[in-house]
Amino acid sequence: MTDGTRLGRLMARPWFFTLWTVVATFGCYACMYGFRKPFTAAGFGEPETKAWLVTAQVLGYAVSKFLGIKVIAEMSPASRSRTLLAIIGCAQAMLLVFALAPAPLDAACLFGNGLALGLVFGLVLGFVEGRQLTELFVAGLCASFILADGVAKTIGAALLHRGVAERWMPFTAGMLCLPPLIAFVWMLGRIPPPSRHDERARSHRPPMTVAERLGLLQRHGVGLLAIVVAYLLITILRSMRGDFAPEIWAGMGIQPQAAVFTQSEVWVALLVVAANGALVLVQDNRRAFFIGLLLSGGGMVLGLVSLGAYRVGFLSPFTFMVVLGAGLYVPYVAVHTTVFERLIGLTRERANLGFLIYVADASGYLGYVAVMSGRSLFPAHEQFLGFFIGTSAVLLAAAFACVCVAMAIYAHRIGLLTKTSASCGLVLLLLARGV
Repeated sequence: MTDGTRLGRLMARPWFFTLWTVVATFGCYACMYGFRKPFTAAGFGEPETKAWLVTAQVLGYAVSKFLGIKVIAEMSPASRSRTLLAIIGCAQAMLLVFALAPAPLDAACLFGNGLALGLVFGLVLGFVEGRQLTELFVAGLCASFILADGVAKTIGAALLHRGVAERWMPFTAGMLCLPPLIAFVWMLGRIPPPSRHDERARSHRPPMTVAERLGLLQRHGVGLLAIVVAYLLITILRSMRGDFAPEIWAGMGIQPQAAVFTQSEVWVALLVVAANGALVLVQDNRRAFFIGLLLSGGGMVLGLVSLGAYRVGFLSPFTFMVVLGAGLYVPYVAVHTTVFERLIGLTRERANLGFLIYVADASGYLGYVAVMSGRSLFPAHEQFLGFFIGTSAVLLAAAFACVCVAMAIYAHRIGLLTKTSASCGLVLLLLARGV
């Protein structure tokens, strides 16, 4: 029996297929963060310098999301693995040039790095969408970027502690992550396509033409807009919390050690994966879609509660960062795992998850770039925590309102009188009055 045949027989066993897919998706995307985030653990002299570098990378990431609306939507399954390896190679090459280049060319290198890495999520997502276990797989995938954000900073801080120069630290971190990433891409390439049973439950997910993409947006414009705006606001807060974690911790009177970034995100990942992954148990697409929106609103309320609780001294700094992180990531991940996935399955649109995610991501990162472009309005380092808490309160409230609008629109469009939509709408209304 050949190795390929043996692996194929193992893939036919549900437990092995599930474990293999979760490990492959989690590992691949977690390793990608080793090429993206370690540099944020460094100071690079003045805070203004770091802000410019963060902005340049995020801008590249945002441009990549706009490109991904076409590239990911049209990507054939056969091209995903080699495209993944090619763009990772480009991202690492940019880090090498970053180590050697003077300012302002260094910012251009991080722009190129972000431009390449912005396509990774959609490529990995394509291996697991449209399956009965998609929520579980995508929850694992999203857990990777929650956890890997902290791990990448830990790696970067550890390398700096060992004497690696700030300019060479990002490239060094990438070299450490390259071998496991290649192995995980190989694993992704061995995942079989969705079965006929998967397609009956969730619908077929073909590459999309321009006409199909435009038609989908026209038919779902207002409802999608409400979801995308909520996602945009949450993306801004999630990115601020991640990219300026050292400043936030310092504002709470804690000089974080390298491990604290990982420790806080482990708890966030566990909470978010448990909440979002559980929706795989809901087979009905309509019910799961509305529960996904309800879960998103609940996460935003949790974030608002954490802000107030920290202000009055009820939460410790570590607990505050965990609870706020959960409140931000629950709705962020729900859009990836459930809301768009079940919307396609419910409406039976000729569409794929990557297209809708990249429409939302493009808007989200463009919003964050706009915020970072106005970073001169940010307060001084010692006042950043207060600025972040105030901004979080406003944006979380606005995002919650958008989720309520989306709930109302789709409850009316898909079936206002169903038990699920009516009960979810009532709960959201009560929460809105409480907020």
